[in-house]
Amino acid sequence: MFKSTALVALISVVPAFVNAAQPLYAQCGGIGWTGDTSCVSGSVCTKLNDYYFQCLAGTTTSTPATSSSTSKTTSTPTTSSSGSTPSTTPAAGNPYTGYQIYLTPYYADEVKAAAAKISDATQKAKALKVADIPTFTWFDVVAKAPTLGTYLADASAKGKASGQKYLVQIVVYDLPDRDCAALASNGEFSIAKDGLNKYYDYIDQLVAQIKKYPDVRVVAVIEPDSLANLVTNLNVAKCSGAQTAYKQGTIYALKQLNAVGVYMYLDAGHAGWLGWSANLTPAAQLFSQLYKDAGSPAYLRGLATNVANYNALSAGSPDPITQGNSNYDEIHYINALAPALAAGGFPAHFIVDQGRSGVQNIRQQWGDWCNVKGAGFGTRPTLNTGSSLIDAIVWVKPGGECDGTSDTSSPRYDAHCGLSDAAPNAPEAGTWFQSYFETLVKNANPAL
Repeated sequence: MFKSTALVALISVVPAFVNAAQPLYAQCGGIGWTGDTSCVSGSVCTKLNDYYFQCLAGTTTSTPATSSSTSKTTSTPTTSSSGSTPSTTPAAGNPYTGYQIYLTPYYADEVKAAAAKISDATQKAKALKVADIPTFTWFDVVAKAPTLGTYLADASAKGKASGQKYLVQIVVYDLPDRDCAALASNGEFSIAKDGLNKYYDYIDQLVAQIKKYPDVRVVAVIEPDSLANLVTNLNVAKCSGAQTAYKQGTIYALKQLNAVGVYMYLDAGHAGWLGWSANLTPAAQLFSQLYKDAGSPAYLRGLATNVANYNALSAGSPDPITQGNSNYDEIHYINALAPALAAGGFPAHFIVDQGRSGVQNIRQQWGDWCNVKGAGFGTRPTLNTGSSLIDAIVWVKPGGECDGTSDTSSPRYDAHCGLSDAAPNAPEAGTWFQSYFETLVKNANPAL
């Protein structure tokens, strides 16, 4: 990235009468930008950060703001859906308090279908209980965006019928060049093929659905693994190449989702990733800087940890694989990270995934993440977390949906899924893994 103040000054004095050539979602300014700085009719050149200005939907043509600290530009969500805009001030306190968490119908259906295949009556009964436990819905491809509206409409109808207030949990997960440090990525967008602009459109589609149902509260985990990769894996070429797009995409998501009142938790890896003492300060600095770059969005509540992982919230004793890290479980990690976040002005509230954390001491290495053998469903979602820093224990990963295939001939094969502590005969990532689900049910702790 360039840091020339001369270039910033040059951008700021480009006359407003230059013919608008930049289309919707295209770049139109920023430090180092030498192209056209005006946008097609109906869009506005909007500052996302000092290095990237983008043509976003609006009513007038505008030249970009300079990178001066006194200049602020608010982006307008590119939605056309009906619905009222929520208050710009979030409710005080825990966003889960007083809300009924919506049960995603598709996961309940998966669980019921899986239970029907279990012959043992006791295990079948236990499996059916999982259908009544709320999990997050992952929006990992843009094609799924319309289904968010379906779920929100259902939650809205249920709320009106029962007099309860409903909350829908989602995972925003579609950055270009996603999973940059993985041996095989399952992302649909490529930075080299206009992936960042496609990601902006993906966010806009989610926002359009959310805007229709202001009576339903939405809680979102933002982009699992992405920012953690920027802390520890910039030595990986794909990650260093994705750094700018990850930041720009995250900032855009935070701004747009904030505008429609979505309570957000940025993904912060887990104790075995960012919990090492050398990683705590860089991680806190990255989260704090992105928070500021996004305009300190009021609805960014904090961080999500242990997403789709296996760590205990509070381990009775350290797992041998954690040797050398005093932050050997999620509560130690959270307690260590929170002060560094607070020092940077970042909201230090957390949610913790315990969906598959019922059994400990089952991995050969802390970095083993794929369909780990012997895992069990963990602590049920609850607001009784034992910590004022933790808003909720949640199930972000829908247990039973596969982490990745063990088929070495698959183009999506990742060697982590072929390790000796990974379950064999695993199907493609995201598809149902019946035998693994049955193991999670059998090993659930507390028991189902």
